[in-house]
This record gives sequence, C-alpha cells and structure tokens, in this order.
Amino acid sequence: MTRLMVAALVYPMAQAVLFGAGLIAALILAPGLSAQISIPLVVVITALISLPLSWFIAPKMMARYQKRSAARLNRA
Repeated sequence: MTRLMVAALVYPMAQAVLFGAGLIAALILAPGLSAQISIPLVVVITALISLPLSWFIAPKMMARYQKRSAARLNRA
C-alpha cells in the first residue's frame, strides 16, 4: 500500500477524534458564541489539521505492517 492510501484510511479516524475534542472544547469554552458559527469553524479547522496529521501517521502504520511481513518472509 502506498502512503497516500494509508493516509486516506487514517484521515477519517483522525478527523473524527479531533472533531469530537474540538466540538467539546468549543461548546465549553465559548458558550456565548453562536453554534451556527462555532460548529462550522470546528469542522473546517479539524479537517485542515487532520490532513497533515494523517500524512504523518501513515508511515508509522506502514512500517508496522512491513516489519510483520518481513518477519514472515524470513521464517519461510
């Protein structure tokens, strides 16, 4: 698998976690701010932060898989 494929698989998970944390933070820290402003802002910010984060996580996940498959090849 290429780095882009793995990053595409990691992106929704990273975005979901960041969105949940961002939404809780937005609702707790800025209760006076309208939800019509804060929720779309959280969506955009977390979507942008998740892109480089998933790109950074992808090689670590690939290395884990490559170590396992290399160990299997060495045993055979």
